[in-house]
Amino acid sequence: MDKIEEITKVLSDRRKELGMEQADMYMRIGMKQQQYQRIEAGSDIKLSTLLRVLEGLELELSISPKGKSKPLQQIKVATPDTVQSLEDDTDDPDFWFGSEGRK
Repeated sequence: MDKIEEITKVLSDRRKELGMEQADMYMRIGMKQQQYQRIEAGSDIKLSTLLRVLEGLELELSISPKGKSKPLQQIKVATPDTVQSLEDDTDDPDFWFGSEGRK
């Protein structure tokens, strides 16, 4: 894919495949419908925004040399089932206040 229109079609098709409306991206990634609509319309976006959208659509990014189908590197976007839960630090005073000044 080397055209913005191709990428936006993939995003739009995937969203529809998941049975989602543009407004549903707010619940998935915190992006308002108007913001997401501009992306599908072909607005220029930051790479970090693209990665966020890919996460919400359960897609991953791969980059490969032109004319080759094998990616140089596949970038996996964390999805809820691949993210490990973090331990709760709420009862750890060092987490909240640090150890400075403690004797």
